[in-house]
Formats: sequence, structure tokens, C-alpha cells
Amino acid sequence: MQLLMQRVRGLMEGPVRELVEQRIRDFGALGKRSREERFSELAFCILTANFTAEGGARIQRELGREVLTLPEAELARRLKELGHRFPNARAHYIVEARKHLPLIDGLPADGRKAREKLLAIKGLGMKEASHFLRNTGYRDVAIVDRHILNLLNERGLVERGTLTPGKYMEIERLLEFMAKELGTDLARLDLYLWYLKTGKVLK
Repeated sequence: MQLLMQRVRGLMEGPVRELVEQRIRDFGALGKRSREERFSELAFCILTANFTAEGGARIQRELGREVLTLPEAELARRLKELGHRFPNARAHYIVEARKHLPLIDGLPADGRKAREKLLAIKGLGMKEASHFLRNTGYRDVAIVDRHILNLLNERGLVERGTLTPGKYMEIERLLEFMAKELGTDLARLDLYLWYLKTGKVLK
């Protein structure tokens, strides 16, 4: 763990820091935008599950307001046209999520309590809910995706296996410890770890 934290600390003291800080500012700004814009970000998080962040972001841009308006069958057709791996399932989850639009405005300030509420939305697991919260300004939940899992596994910090909610929380506590030791928060730590694994600072 110490070697990994040394590498993160090095990034925190170099040019990557400004990229991370700009992304954090972007997230904070998005959290204050309209319900519709935040729903678009929720749809992005649904789209990235078992897909790619770049692909999800591209499809989000291409869809624009269609993500709020297209009937399920039409949305599935569009997702297929745009190259999503699971157009039918993701269209279904996005349409189901529209039923919970008011929920987006009433989330608690505490990230873990907010995540519990979001888990009522079909298609949102711990990772997707955490991703949405981080991207809309929350800094106290971890996004335990395959990149983070692989990075931690390569360093012997976690074992491979099914990511149950209990295992997710266990890894989140590990990341929370690392963030505290580094004097940062979970939102920033995720971006630094993502950069270590991919060489990119994405959303």
C-alpha cells in the first residue's frame, strides 16, 4: 500500500494535480445544474456499466435530450446505432430511472445515505450510484470499478472475486484510509488511481 500511496503522492505534486482539480470543479458545477442535466449524467453512469467511460460519454453527447424523451424501443434502437454493447437493457434502465427524477433533487448531503436512496433505481448498483454521486459533487463515496479493482489486486491489496455490497464497502473503507493518509478525499483519489491505471483523467 505504501508504494501505491507514494505514486499517488507523486501525482498530487505534479502536473496531473491541475487536471484532477479541474475535473473536481466540473463535478461541483454539474451538481448545481438542472435536474435534466443531472439525469443525463445518471444515464451516462448507467451506460458505462460493463462498457467504457469514453463510449458512455460519446453516446451521452450524441443523445442529448433524447435520453429524457425517447420511448424505450426507440432509445434501444438509438443505443444500438451508437454502438452500445447492451442497448436493450440500458434503454430499459434509463426509462425506468426517469420515474425517479424527483429523487435526484432530494438526496441527502451524506454520500452513503444518498447512495442508499439511489439503489432503489433499477439498473443502479453500488458502483453506478457512487459514480453518479461523485460526478455531481459528492466526495465521500468510492467508485470501485474494474480499473480500481485491478490496480488494487495487482498490488495484493484485494483478492479477485464477486463484488458483493459487503465487499464493496470493505474496499471503500480501504480507499477511505488511503485518502485520509494522503490528505485528500475519495473523489480525488479515484481520479488519481484511474490515471495510474489508464493514463487518463476522465469523468
